[in-house]
Amino acid sequence: MEGQSTAQARLIQFLKEELAVPAAAIALALRHLNEQGSNLLPVILWQYGLITLEQLERAFDWMETA
Repeated sequence: MEGQSTAQARLIQFLKEELAVPAAAIALALRHLNEQGSNLLPVILWQYGLITLEQLERAFDWMETA
């Protein structure tokens, strides 16, 4: 997770451990995230169909309290 902020690293850990998002899906989203210059990793995962709407909502809930 080189070059990632602590908050992003914690989000990735949450996505992997709590939502069981595969590492390959996260890597794909991170590539697109860098292209967009945004910090909307969960939205990108959802846009590509890599997480469900429910998982997206759970990620946003987690982000609000993290």
